[in-house]
This record gives sequence, structure tokens and C-alpha cells, in this order.
Amino acid sequence: MNMDMTTVVIIVISVVFFFLGRFLNLRILNAKIVNDKKSAEKTLSDAKIEAERLKKAKILEGKDRVYRLKRDFEREIRQKRNEINRLSKQVAEREENMDRRADLLVKRENELNKQKNQLSQNQMELNKKTEELDRLVREKIKQLESISRLTQDEAKKQLFTNLEEEVKREAAVTMKNIREKARLNANKEAKEMVIQAIQKISCSQAVESTTSLVRLPSDDMKGRIIGREGRNIRSFEMATGVEVIVDDTPEVVLLSCFEPIRREIAKLSLLKLIGDGRIHPGRIEDVVEKAREELEEKIADEGEHAILDVGIHGFSLEMTKAIGKLNYLTTFGQNMLQHSIEVAQLAGNIAAELGLDVNLTKRAGLLHDIGKALERRSEQTFAQMGADFTKKHGEGPVVQNTIQSFDGETQATSAIAVLVHAADQISSNRPGAQRENLALYIKRLEKLENAVREFNGIRETFVIQAGKEIKVVVDPEQLDDVQSNQLGIDIAKKIKNELKFPGQIKVSVIREFRAVNIAK
Repeated sequence: MNMDMTTVVIIVISVVFFFLGRFLNLRILNAKIVNDKKSAEKTLSDAKIEAERLKKAKILEGKDRVYRLKRDFEREIRQKRNEINRLSKQVAEREENMDRRADLLVKRENELNKQKNQLSQNQMELNKKTEELDRLVREKIKQLESISRLTQDEAKKQLFTNLEEEVKREAAVTMKNIREKARLNANKEAKEMVIQAIQKISCSQAVESTTSLVRLPSDDMKGRIIGREGRNIRSFEMATGVEVIVDDTPEVVLLSCFEPIRREIAKLSLLKLIGDGRIHPGRIEDVVEKAREELEEKIADEGEHAILDVGIHGFSLEMTKAIGKLNYLTTFGQNMLQHSIEVAQLAGNIAAELGLDVNLTKRAGLLHDIGKALERRSEQTFAQMGADFTKKHGEGPVVQNTIQSFDGETQATSAIAVLVHAADQISSNRPGAQRENLALYIKRLEKLENAVREFNGIRETFVIQAGKEIKVVVDPEQLDDVQSNQLGIDIAKKIKNELKFPGQIKVSVIREFRAVNIAK
């Protein structure tokens, strides 16, 4: 029972406290609501005040902006108005200028019209005068044609012909003066130089041929040379390659061979056999071989002597022997070793005058014909063979080009090469230097005369001084002085282009007028 009462009391107390708590909570909520309501009213009031303030500020700002825009717009309007006024003034000025120009154009147009009319009148007068002038020219041409008995075309042709002849005459006179002046200066300088060079050298000139003469102690020796049934002479000719000519000439036999080295070996061998007296086939072969060895040594000695005579050094033994072989070669009867020495000394002296390399010039001069001393084993020219040979033995490009340029197909590329060519011509063409076959000599002179006679106006031609000069006598009624001078130039050109000759040929044209009268 007590238990139930306690529970009831607790429940009642719990209910009382529940409602009491509920009541207090409601009171607190009401008080908070009242406070929030007051706070909201205050916030609303503040917001209205702020909104009013912002409204007034925006209104003021808007008014200020409108004022500034209005002020800028008015300023811009004033500027535009001023610009329009300035442009209006310019347009007005331009209109005035255009008016003035229009007036000037009108005036000028009027003046041009007047000038045009005047020009038309002048053109008409000019046409009339031109027609009158043409008529007068035609009348004058007819009068001239009737007087001269020539048509207009014929007169033009004759005029051009005369003009051409006159121009040719003036050109020939000018060429003659220039050539004469150049020739005088060149001859003076060249003569002094060549004379000085020739005076400094002196060499003998040996003339060789294709035969060698061997003197015998008696005619009995001829039989011993021939031998029984000709065995000795056949053995000798087989061993030497030289023909032995035994004829009726007392105490003399001839050795004939185009190759001078073989001929010299044969001569030495035959002299040894004659001196020894023992002549038979076995002995002949031994003597020929010994003579060949002696000649080899002799050739080397002659090459060394030639090198010493020229005053240069530095040649190999093979090249020295090749130089020595030149002593047994001839060209147009001129000994080639003496010719080479002469060319080297001439070229060296002239090189010294010109300030060129004297030693190199002498070297090129001494070796310029070295190819002719070499054995020919191919289709190469002597010049090319010589150039290859010197290149093989260490000679430089100047010497090689000098030798190679002698074949006529290679151009000389140095002053030394040209100088050696000039020295070669001097040595080959000096009096007595060369000898040629009589038949060939006569044939060459006849060919030279015939070539000159082909020109018109020539009366006589005479080749003199062994073909070194040709005198041409012209008909004075066909050629005048200027034409005679031109004829000499043409003849020299033709001889140079069509004929082959050593050195140079002087062409002298002689025009002589003779007036012959008889007094009775």
C-alpha cells in the first residue's frame, strides 16, 4: 500500500514539474520573440535610413554625371561647329581657285585653238614647199643624170665606192704610219739586244751529211775491206747497219747511213780495223762493239763539255748523253749541238737584258731540241718526247713548256719560252747556219715566186738572198703608193699563212714610174 502511494506521489510530482517546465519554456520563447521583433524593427528602420541616404547619394551622383556629359557634349558641339566653319572657308577658297583655273583653261584653250589653226596653215605651206622642193630635186637629179650620164643608183654606187676607197686609203696610211713607228722602235730595241747577245757568243758551225769519208793508206786496203767473196764488207755492214761504198775514188771509201750515231760507230770501227790490219768477220764484231762503247763515253764527254760551255749544271747522266748525241745530228746541215749551245747562249744573254732567270733560260735553250736525240718508239712528236723526257729527269714546267711549244700545237706560256723561240730563229737563220738540198731550195724559191705572182698589178718578182727577201716590182699605172703598201702587207700575210720557211722573209714592193722621151 505504501508502495503504491509513493509511486503515485512520484508521478504527481513528475507531472507537476513537467507542466512547470513547459510553462517556463513558453515564457522564455515569448521573451525571445519580443526581443527578435524589436531587433527586426530596428534593423528595418536602419535599412530605410541607409536606403534613403543611398538614394540621395545616387541622385546627386546622377545629376553630377549628367552635368559632365552635358558639358562635354557642348564642348564637342563647339569643336564640330568650328571645324565645319574652317572646312566651309576652305571649300569657298577652293571654289574660287577652281573658278580662276577654269578661266585660265578657257584662255589657254583659245590660245591653243589659235596656235592649232596657225600650225595647220604652216603645215599646209610646208607641204606645198616640200612638194616644190621634191619637184626641184627631181629636176636637179634629172639635170645631173643628163650631165653625168649616170643614174641615181649608179651615182650612189660610185659615191660609196669612192668613199670606201678613200676610207681604205686612209686606213692603209694610218696602218703604215703605225707599223712604221712600231717597226722603228721595235727594230731599234731588238737590234741592240740581239747584237749584244751575238757579240757575246762565238761558236763554229760544223756541217754534216749522211755520208762519212774514210781515207785509206792505199788502194790495197779496199780489197781487205771487201774480203773474200765480200764476207768482210757484209759482216761490217751487218754489225754496224751502215753501207760501205767502195768505188774508184783513190784511197777513199764512203760510209753511208742516215743515222749519224751508227755512221760514227762505223767510221771509228773501220779506222781501228785499218790501223790494226786484221780484218775478218770475228774481229769486225769485236771492234764494232768496242767502238760503240768508246762512242758512248765520247757522247757523254761531249754532253758535259756542252753543259760546261753554257755554264749550267745539274743534269743526270742519261740527259747528259742525250745532249751529247745532238753533236751527231743535223738539221738543214746545221749541227744541232752547236745550234742548241748557240740558242742557250743567245737566249741567256737576252734574258739577262730583260731581267729574266738566265740559268733557267739557258737550260730551256740547251734542251729545246733534246727530243730529236731520243729514240723514237711511238707516234709522239719530237717536242712531246723531249718534254716527257725532261719531266722524267726533274725539269720544271717552264722547260717542259718551252720544248713542247716547238711542235706548233702547244702555246708558249712563259716569256722564257718565247725568248728561246726567238733565239732559235736567230741561230737558224743567221748567214751560213743552214744548208738545204739544191732541188728543194730551187723548188722553195719557185713556190715563193709563184705565190706572189697571183696578185694583180705585179710586173716582176725576184727572190734574193737565199729566199730571205723577195722584191716585187708593181705596175705604177695600176697601183698607187698606198695600194702598193697594202700589197706588201697582203703578200706577207699570204706567205705566212700558205708557205713553210725558216726564219722570216722580207717583202719589198717597188713602185717606179719612168717618163721616157726621145730627142731627135
